[in-house]
Amino acid sequence: MTANEIAEWMLNELKSAGILYQKDAVDYIVKNFGESYIYVNDNGNQAISKEVKKIFKKLHGGRAAWERDGFFWGWH
Repeated sequence: MTANEIAEWMLNELKSAGILYQKDAVDYIVKNFGESYIYVNDNGNQAISKEVKKIFKKLHGGRAAWERDGFFWGWH
């Protein structure tokens, strides 16, 4: 699986549910795509690779917003 496929999955999930929690996305990615697309951030939490997030950002074109306090993306 590629970073592009993961970003497309994230976008589809976000569009259909209107919200995508980082923890849910991380869990799904690890289970279905492997741990190579996950890293441990400075706070000690699992996070989605910067490569995947860069592609995801390009795909949503500003229609998704990151809610920093809730650790989720919301669809506009």
